[in-house]
Amino acid sequence: MNRHVRRTAEAWLEEDRPAVVVVVLEARGSAPRGPGTRMLVSGGGQTVGTIGGGHLELEAIREAHALLSSGIAPHQVHYPLGPALGQCCGGAVTLGFNRLDAKQLAAWPDTEPLFYLQLHGAGHVGTAIARILSTIDCLVDWVDEREEMFPFALFDGTPWPDHIRVVADDVVEDEVKAAPKGAYYLVLTHNHDLDLRISEAILKRGDFGFFGLIGSKTKRARFIHRFEHHGIPSERIARMTCPIGIDGIDGKEPEMIAIAVVAQLLQHQRQASKREGQSAPNNTASTCPTP
Repeated sequence: MNRHVRRTAEAWLEEDRPAVVVVVLEARGSAPRGPGTRMLVSGGGQTVGTIGGGHLELEAIREAHALLSSGIAPHQVHYPLGPALGQCCGGAVTLGFNRLDAKQLAAWPDTEPLFYLQLHGAGHVGTAIARILSTIDCLVDWVDEREEMFPFALFDGTPWPDHIRVVADDVVEDEVKAAPKGAYYLVLTHNHDLDLRISEAILKRGDFGFFGLIGSKTKRARFIHRFEHHGIPSERIARMTCPIGIDGIDGKEPEMIAIAVVAQLLQHQRQASKREGQSAPNNTASTCPTP
């Protein structure tokens, strides 16, 4: 999650915390992460981010600690993953090691989020989705009219990251108007009438990148009847996803639903990127899985 790592780098630099930026400069063949992936290693032993895990990452952390403790100059190291590290990957990676400073931060691109999501509903499923998205490069406005429903922190008391923004609004459907063009929407509130109002606002805008509504096929049919009665074009209604979640993940537990739904969002984003001719982001899975 390079955006989170960059935010951490900003904070550490402001604190004047000694650290090393480890960056993937080149990746050939089967490699766990792509060029531009960064990891932070502090003098106190803390690491943020990952350049691929396994033996490669252990060696990178050792090299970073050596740079901090011995005062050696910034440098590069080439790692043939199979011959040198005993990893089954057939590729090779070149890593750069530099002390965290203003120059390094200036050269660090602040990448765009994978998608903007307006998440309506702070119930069990909405909270489970938000917890997963707290670990992903995206931007989320989490909307509910019941301010008391939002958990104040993650499981361990850690505050919600900056990219998960809580929005308590008495007229939540008005938030749809504030979303950017191409926004993703998930509607899973505590009230079917509220679901209907929010959904209708989304469909009337019509410029959504993805719109998912929680519910059964019966709910879908009833909502479609209402949308048609209100004059919403059928081709726009057909773009609504309901039920939500990829096929093959069973279970009605909030966490299971959340996994299926977030996978669907990522799948949709990937397909949209391919249609637009964009290259795959560096955090996509490779043929050499991270341990």
